[in-house]
Amino acid sequence: MIKTPPVVVALGNNSIPVAQKIISVLPGAQLYGLAGRTCDVDVSFTEFGTTLRELFTNGVPIIGICATGILIRTLAPLLANKRQEPPVLAVAEDGSAVVPLLGGLNGVNSLAHQIAEVLNVKPAITTTGDIRFGIALEDPPVGYRLANPDDAKSFMSDLLAGNSVKLEGNAPWLKNSSLPIAQDAQRIIQITEKQVVSTSKRLVYHPATVVIGVTLLNGSWRGGSEEIAFVQKMLVDAELAPASVAGVFASTLDAAHPALQAIADALNVPIRFFTTDEIAVVMSQHNTVDVAMLQQGAEPLRANALALAASSGQLVMQRQTSDFSCAIALSPLPVNINTTGRPRGRLAVIGTGPGGKHWMSPEAQKILRNTTDLVGYSTYLKLVGSLGKGKRWHESDNREEIARARIALDLAAEGRFVAVVSSGDPGIYAMAAAVFEVLEQEAKPGWQGIEIQVAPGISAMQAAAAKIGAPLGHDFCTISLSDILKPWSIIEQRITAAAQADFVIAFYNPVSKQRTWQLVEAKNILLRYRHPDTPVVLARNLGRDGESIQVCTLEHLAPELADMRTVILVGSSKTRTIQRCDGNVWVYTPRRYDSPSH
Repeated sequence: MIKTPPVVVALGNNSIPVAQKIISVLPGAQLYGLAGRTCDVDVSFTEFGTTLRELFTNGVPIIGICATGILIRTLAPLLANKRQEPPVLAVAEDGSAVVPLLGGLNGVNSLAHQIAEVLNVKPAITTTGDIRFGIALEDPPVGYRLANPDDAKSFMSDLLAGNSVKLEGNAPWLKNSSLPIAQDAQRIIQITEKQVVSTSKRLVYHPATVVIGVTLLNGSWRGGSEEIAFVQKMLVDAELAPASVAGVFASTLDAAHPALQAIADALNVPIRFFTTDEIAVVMSQHNTVDVAMLQQGAEPLRANALALAASSGQLVMQRQTSDFSCAIALSPLPVNINTTGRPRGRLAVIGTGPGGKHWMSPEAQKILRNTTDLVGYSTYLKLVGSLGKGKRWHESDNREEIARARIALDLAAEGRFVAVVSSGDPGIYAMAAAVFEVLEQEAKPGWQGIEIQVAPGISAMQAAAAKIGAPLGHDFCTISLSDILKPWSIIEQRITAAAQADFVIAFYNPVSKQRTWQLVEAKNILLRYRHPDTPVVLARNLGRDGESIQVCTLEHLAPELADMRTVILVGSSKTRTIQRCDGNVWVYTPRRYDSPSH
């Protein structure tokens, strides 16, 4: 079974059509392309060997559209533990062959069948058990765990040698195979959620039919160790195998509490959440407690409802302490964790940089690859390029920051992974502050469990400075000339203070079609404290089409030189220029303040 989305590796543009077919049936898969030979890919790489070895070491399944030999030679030095190696497959450039190479214990044959089906070919499966019986005992499907994988190889060898097998328990994938099933067989495959003894003659599969509902009581939990021990004791008392636990389930109101993650990590299972309304419906349906009682504080019984909601089965056990309540229920079938409850919502506010993927941080790119939804001003969303493929876009006008933040928080509360896209750095005159502003002011209960992160980007002032030299080489400040969210009187005070203090000043939002006088007023204030020849840098559309950067003096700064896509850097009394041989100049501010002024 494949847990991590795979990477499809293309070495030339001729491989792209086949790669796109493969990706269409593999949710979350990414397309890696060799730089200079491929285009329109998710990730460009230059070093084939280094890239593949890094993916393999990190457990990422690899689908190479290339010859098998190059994959084998590249990864051979890393082969050590077949139980840990991820699936690796080679696919012919024209899609005519699909060859599984590594990862037999981690779903490579299943992945090969999936790819071969979309390419309309037959996979080159060489595993004897798969060929004769249509099954790989060491690699059960999603929803089942093999308790004794070390015995699977010899067990299959016995069956290939002519022995038959008896099935105990319900597992359609085994019944529908070509295994030599007989009721009097000496070799047994047992499917059970109970903790039983396995042997070389008895393979035991634990179905993911056990669900654990946990509810927070009295406002807080301890660090997690006591809760973990409590849950583990309940499983022992119920004689249930931890390997049969499908997941831990809780209310979205408790989603942010670290003890939940600690319990799930200890059991090696995911966490899923239900809303208060969903819990109330289940409680009412099962006569656990009516909705009115729920609203009055029947928290201990929420755990029962959580377990019942996740399992659609019956309660096995319910216990509680002064801190939390825990219930265990048993489902009649393995629980599909992808359609039961919802994951904890995630909201990332990212900065693309001024523009262009080459200025986007690796962290921001990774977030964009994994998100389900993108929220932002349409112009900024287009900056993400191919990283926006396959995502749900939620576009809005540039001035709708609060509405945009609200939409993003609501989407994340549904269990989605949302990226709010800003240009530059999201924490500088951008969407990060808007998100936290809405989070504090509206304080919806469903938002409190969202995991929020801010991924920084290269700001416009940093990009502008890098293009022209080092004008921010000494103390500087930033001031927005937009008086939409703050009065001009405040802006005027800050310009005056910055000018008096001899800061280099980065002006954001300098002019718009409706606002031109503010830049003129800012210039007039500065001229009271700065020499008319003070260098001024105007950088527009950095990293995008129409990029321009020019240098003028403070005396000649005029509104027609700028727009809302321009950042203006006004030098201090120490800022200097250096003439270049091509007729342009470098601008820099010395690090030592006692340097002679120009």
